[in-house]
Amino acid sequence: MIKSAPPAPAPALGARQPRPPVGQPPGSQPPLGSQPPGSRSPGRQPESEPGPDRPRRLKAANGPADRVFRYGAHASGLIVLAIMTLVGVFLAIRGAEAISQAGGRFLTEQDWEPNSGRFGIAAVMFGTIAVALIAIAVALPLALGTATYISEYAPTGVRSFLVGVVDLMAAIPSVVYGLWGMFWLEGRLLPVAEWISAHFGWIPIFKVDRFDPQDPLATPTVFTASACLAGLVVAMMVAPIACSVMREVFAQAPVGEREGALALGASKWGMIRSVVYPFGKGGIIGGTMLGLGRALGETIAVYMVISPIFVINWEILSTGTNSVSSLIALHYGEASNFELSALMAAGLALFAVTMAVNFGAGIIIQRSRSGESS
Repeated sequence: MIKSAPPAPAPALGARQPRPPVGQPPGSQPPLGSQPPGSRSPGRQPESEPGPDRPRRLKAANGPADRVFRYGAHASGLIVLAIMTLVGVFLAIRGAEAISQAGGRFLTEQDWEPNSGRFGIAAVMFGTIAVALIAIAVALPLALGTATYISEYAPTGVRSFLVGVVDLMAAIPSVVYGLWGMFWLEGRLLPVAEWISAHFGWIPIFKVDRFDPQDPLATPTVFTASACLAGLVVAMMVAPIACSVMREVFAQAPVGEREGALALGASKWGMIRSVVYPFGKGGIIGGTMLGLGRALGETIAVYMVISPIFVINWEILSTGTNSVSSLIALHYGEASNFELSALMAAGLALFAVTMAVNFGAGIIIQRSRSGESS
């Protein structure tokens, strides 16, 4: 008696049925020579077991325009670096004679008498940094407040008007700011400087030794042509530049995060502090450093409003200060060959300080990219 094969067990409820190959009707037997379910072919993983992720190599089809743009961008960057390097090399070569004669005293000497062998940039570099810091201390809050109002509070019509005014201020020549500071600002700054010295003279930088507030005959002329006046003039020049950079960055703050902060109950000012300012941190730093670089190299406006002296003057309200750029503008026309070499050496020092400020700004911006903190 021939026994029939026992029936195959019924699949459990919910068990996954194997799918027949493509083109084979359901329920039919697999063809001869095919591998049974669950077997594994060499070098191939079954569909039910996910394999390791393998990154795909994407190849972009670059056309002639893409290649021209890429090579042009690389060439532009290399040209900029080459120009900056050549400027530094030129100043170093032309100022090598003066630097070799002065030696280390070039950085510590305050007098400027190249023909007698006594010359240095200590006083003029101090005045340059003092004027630039005063300018940034005034321009930073002014630019930040203006950029915040334009991007967050101003109506549409007023916003477009203010954007045009700020951009126009950035395009005004420096000689116009110098004339404004010399003929309008200086006379109105004297009583303010006198009041600051009388009430805050206990702070060393606001003290003026030649002014006695108890003397009724004391003249306010000791406050003319000061570093404070030059700093205010330069601040009006760098504030529009910093404001433009900050405004553009603030306008790019993500709308979703703005609406999310407001939906969570934040006020308008709270949204700005928690979303806009953290997002625009890089723009704030970049605009400030860009303005500082402009303030360090400003020439004509500072030259028109200061009284040049070759001594380190810590009294920013007192008459007399100096800067490297104004020193070069003042002595370049009548300088001998050796004096010209000394001026080139001073320009090299200013170039090095400006490059250090810009590189420092780049490092700070790289560490505080806009949007990472928001």
